[in-house]
Amino acid sequence: MRIAPVPFLLLAGCLSTPSATAGTGELANPLPVLLDQGSSEVDATHDFVSQHFLDLVQGIDRFFGDERNFQESNRSVLQLDVNELMQPDGQRKASLKGRAKLHLPATEQRFHLLLESDPEQNTTGNTATQPQRLGDINTPGEYGFAVRQERSREEVWHISNDIGVKLHAPLEPFARTRASMTVPLGDWRMKPAQSLFWFSQSGLGETSQLDFERQLAPRTLFRATSVVTWLHQPQRFDLNQSFTVYHTLNEQRALQYQLSLIGVSAPQSRLDDAVLSMLYRRQLHRRWLFFEMNPQLHFPHSHSYQRQALLWLRLQILFDEE
Repeated sequence: MRIAPVPFLLLAGCLSTPSATAGTGELANPLPVLLDQGSSEVDATHDFVSQHFLDLVQGIDRFFGDERNFQESNRSVLQLDVNELMQPDGQRKASLKGRAKLHLPATEQRFHLLLESDPEQNTTGNTATQPQRLGDINTPGEYGFAVRQERSREEVWHISNDIGVKLHAPLEPFARTRASMTVPLGDWRMKPAQSLFWFSQSGLGETSQLDFERQLAPRTLFRATSVVTWLHQPQRFDLNQSFTVYHTLNEQRALQYQLSLIGVSAPQSRLDDAVLSMLYRRQLHRRWLFFEMNPQLHFPHSHSYQRQALLWLRLQILFDEE
């Protein structure tokens, strides 16, 4: 970051010109005043850059309907996804997924009602913009309902606690808690997040996620995401390392380039899938109707790491308080 310098001639002149103080004749030293001015300019520049970076990150997460935006934004949100998966052999899979977060009245926006498809998948660190391993791609089969309590302090930390049930017979209760915080590191920003969850049938689980972010250009963001999820049933660790570049073309269009490495620890430790992905997202109408085209190249262990091409098409309806 460039710090506005104090003009050299002005500083030299101030230091070399005698100036008597009242009643003493001592030379006045303006250096502390100049340092205070320089410090104020540095703080103002730092605050401007920090806020600009923060606005870029939040704007990208909101534009892509990212999981982090849904989890941490203290807004009422309704998101519906109409997905179409196309494979080279002609097979197609269509799915409808959705989730909603609504403020409960008279709680100062600290309590929300949640309605979501596949609530168990929303605990494992997967986001709307991260690919699934090839064997996990399926249509939603379960829906959940929960009450969420949230706490946050500015842009530093966020905590949420959920208690809910899967909506099938018999009802399956579940509980989730998530905490995240933001740590500035010079030109980078670090964001650790921790989730602990319990489902009555599958038992306990835990997810640790660590994001490192850096602004590459006025409209370009780089993000490295590391996710480790421990599952009690089945007993294993799921691992995901992603490197993502987000490039905003204009207010209506954006691109995402991503490399993801997906691994598992059982039945043996291995790289389960490697994915190259490019996602094009376009705002079709105002800020609530979006279209996505997402070609992907998978190199799964189940196919001896031979290339498998997929094409995702998505129509998304996204309502929030903006």
